[in-house]
Amino acid sequence: MSSRRAVIVDVVRSPFGRGRPGGALDGLHPVDLYAQILCGLVARTGIDPSLVEDVITGCVIQVGEQAGNIGRQAALAAGFPESVAAVTLDRKCGSAQQAVDFAAQGVIAGAYDAVIAGGIEMMSLVPMRANRMGKDSEGPGLKARYPDGLVSQGISAELIAAKWGISRAEMDDFSFRSHQLAARAEDAAITARAILPVTVPGPDGERRVERDEGLRRDTSLERLSTLRTAFEDPVMAARFPQIRWSVTAGNSSQVTDGAAAALIMEEGLARKLGFRPRAAVTHFAVSGDDPVMMLTAIIPATRKLLARAGKAIDEIDLFEVNEAFASVPLAWMKELGVEQERVNIHGGAIALGHPVGASGGRLLSNLLAALETTGGRYGLLTMCESGGMANATLVERL
Repeated sequence: MSSRRAVIVDVVRSPFGRGRPGGALDGLHPVDLYAQILCGLVARTGIDPSLVEDVITGCVIQVGEQAGNIGRQAALAAGFPESVAAVTLDRKCGSAQQAVDFAAQGVIAGAYDAVIAGGIEMMSLVPMRANRMGKDSEGPGLKARYPDGLVSQGISAELIAAKWGISRAEMDDFSFRSHQLAARAEDAAITARAILPVTVPGPDGERRVERDEGLRRDTSLERLSTLRTAFEDPVMAARFPQIRWSVTAGNSSQVTDGAAAALIMEEGLARKLGFRPRAAVTHFAVSGDDPVMMLTAIIPATRKLLARAGKAIDEIDLFEVNEAFASVPLAWMKELGVEQERVNIHGGAIALGHPVGASGGRLLSNLLAALETTGGRYGLLTMCESGGMANATLVERL
């Protein structure tokens, strides 16, 4: 096994804005948003950008303003030397996490000594499905395999709630918890460590955005319980009579704008240059699962990762499980026997938002902050993804 170890020097992100016109980051080009985060990462770590060999970037909707290898364009916009290469990838919601995994794998393999991994998504500007251009993106072969058709993520979230017996009350409780924990972490300046203020141009001059916009401090269980179900459909009800229709906007992740970036280095070089790494990225797993259930692959991915690392789940101190919908982490916890107190302890996507190409960076920054504030050693990050896939990553705090 390679003696090279991949370490995280630091991870930063933008404040997350609501992904709609008038949101906090509205008016900022996604190339410039990501460029500001790249510049901020360089400034904060002190890395010479000429040492960065690649910028691996997650972006899901690579069309319009996010087309044309946005990682390369942002690196150039950030003033990086032209010698710094870049690549942009799409593993759906796990894109930024996959960027981190590829970066760390490249370091361990000896392909890189220093690399930036990140992600960007401006969902207010480039909405979901915009890259399909109204065309059939499945094709006859896939449709033949699944003749009843695949379903939306909302229906998948409902199917998960039904299969694991998760009630509307459980989902609303979990969602309320997400907002409460995120508010506490913000008030204690725990999550602020990762957030870099960004400058947004506007008709009345520039404005500075410093805080996440999606957190709802005034929400309550009573308010959440009054929200209408979001995906109720008579056709789906006939196809899936087990669905009880309990997924709402309040127990789902938010549509969001944001960017994130991490500096990943070979440990020996990092220490030689005077950096103090925050964590090592030690093990990786990807898994597929039923694309109709779609959001359940985090369960086999977690099991595969633990087996690969030779660890029991009780040896992992803390977890970040993306809150695409409340039913997803709740099913994961029920299936794997993990108590809530070890999961998403600083809030998640229900409170903070889910800019799909960048969310892995936010989960990583929250996980590192959680390990550091609690003194934990091992943290596991897992992310469900469209198409019935998932990533899982193990980090060790240093």
